[in-house]
Amino acid sequence: MAFITRQYIRSLSSSAALHAIKHVTVIGGGLMGAGIAQVAASTGHSVVLVDTSEDILKKSAKGIEASLKRVAKKKFAEKPEDGEAFVQKVLKNVSTSSDAASVVQGTDLVVEAIVENLKVKQDLFGALDKVAPEHTIFASNTSSLQIADIASSTARLDRFGGLHFFNPVPMMKLVEVIKAPATSQQTFDALLEFSKALGKHPVSCKDTPGFIVNRLLVPYMMEAVRLHERGHGSKEDIDVAMKLGAGYPMGPFELLDYVGLDTAKFIIDGWHAMDPDNPLFGTSPLLNKLVSEGKLGKKTGEGFYKYK
Repeated sequence: MAFITRQYIRSLSSSAALHAIKHVTVIGGGLMGAGIAQVAASTGHSVVLVDTSEDILKKSAKGIEASLKRVAKKKFAEKPEDGEAFVQKVLKNVSTSSDAASVVQGTDLVVEAIVENLKVKQDLFGALDKVAPEHTIFASNTSSLQIADIASSTARLDRFGGLHFFNPVPMMKLVEVIKAPATSQQTFDALLEFSKALGKHPVSCKDTPGFIVNRLLVPYMMEAVRLHERGHGSKEDIDVAMKLGAGYPMGPFELLDYVGLDTAKFIIDGWHAMDPDNPLFGTSPLLNKLVSEGKLGKKTGEGFYKYK
């Protein structure tokens, strides 16, 4: 039985490798999902952006068009008519739908960019696994959850990986490509090639908390908060020090406000629960207080700083 299972998995992996990624389904119409859809459509892929909310999909479509027009204005400054043609060509590659189960029946790649909730992601992929073709690769854009945990709700562990894009997706060149223990080499290579086809620079990551960027970045931001909590520096001085001393474009408190304090709290709380003895994963009373008061950063007008 073990031999048969291994042969079956290998056959599915080989099948997946034979299918070029041409049709992409992006689940989640927020900023990340819309950004991924825009970039994939701009590079000639046929894309369907899926969300349960028609209002979100309408907003996403308008956002993609506006973003493309900004790109065209810079790229075709001397020939605005070519810029308009570019926008229309890309828009023809994007459609929207609220019926994920129907869409994935004809897709090569599913990229999930929904709420950072393990059960919600598992439920989504578990349902899609029943209707997606055997060759279809599943990928999560999670920034903090482990890919193996998300994939556990499916029967395609070998065809499941991570594609962690960065915000704003059209501007940021990096994509972290995550290989879980059961991810086949064919699937991983396909995700690497897809990332390159989008004009991105992929880096290879193991399926560890935060992968590379957030594994370094979140503890750094949290240590800045703890430094401030101990009275060792004002948030303003810490931000200036890291910008002028380390060459960072934003200080840690400015970055926390940009990312969202609720997002940072969600990540660090999850890591702390997983490894409570790790001092890098320690929580922050000040961060908890701000989040409880609804001061989540730029998106609410106030976080560590106030915004007009």
